Amino acid sequence: MPRRTRVHLSGMPLHIVQRGHNWDACFFAEDDYLVYEQWLGEALRSTGCQLHAYVLMTNHVHLLLTPPNPEAVARMVISLGRRYVQYINRTYRRTGTLWDGRYKSSLIEADSYLLLCQRYIELNPVRAGMVHDPVQYRWSSYRGNGLGQLDSLLTPHSVYVGLGVTDEARQSAYRDLFRSELDSDLITELRMALNQGQPFGESRFIASIERAIGKRREVRPRGRPRKPVEDGASFLSGRATVHRYLSLAPFP
Repeated sequence: MPRRTRVHLSGMPLHIVQRGHNWDACFFAEDDYLVYEQWLGEALRSTGCQLHAYVLMTNHVHLLLTPPNPEAVARMVISLGRRYVQYINRTYRRTGTLWDGRYKSSLIEADSYLLLCQRYIELNPVRAGMVHDPVQYRWSSYRGNGLGQLDSLLTPHSVYVGLGVTDEARQSAYRDLFRSELDSDLITELRMALNQGQPFGESRFIASIERAIGKRREVRPRGRPRKPVEDGASFLSGRATVHRYLSLAPFP
């Protein structure tokens, strides 16, 4: 099956996942997480990408970041991935691949869906049954976003900053978002967009991407228009939304 084109745009949030080969583990000990975080920080600084949320699971990694230019994303993910594979192979006296092919990515509409995506990422350990509360999981951005714990990897997005006028107000409002469960249909659509390399957002967001890449593509609605889950925050204000996907040409 031909590969889909990845769409990376300057200044637009991007949800990235990199999985272990055949869903096998890619972190085996505490030192592995620490090494990955250290090199992730170096990769962010060298490319200028801004990280808003992340989670390091046993067999995959989620990142939500905004790149300064389209080329920065692949440069960061590929160089970090290769460096980490070399470390794992050397440390555990193994050979071969660690990651499952190409990383997956999906553009995220910031105004309505960035905080939803952050919650999806930081709730991964809870959905996996590893912890009961995201604060209990060490290897994610939740403690930084929700509690204000120092995390040098993070750069808050303007949507997050808009949650309050002070750090304490923002953190409190952010924690409040986690009081309700994520809508299961939205989770399904977010995952589908990620797996298919499709943007995640409303129809006008898709149209803006078409204009940005200079290509007009068929936009297909998925299901009936639905209202997002009320989270007690204004960024999901009960407006009816239609999640649509953009069909893109494969790599040559």
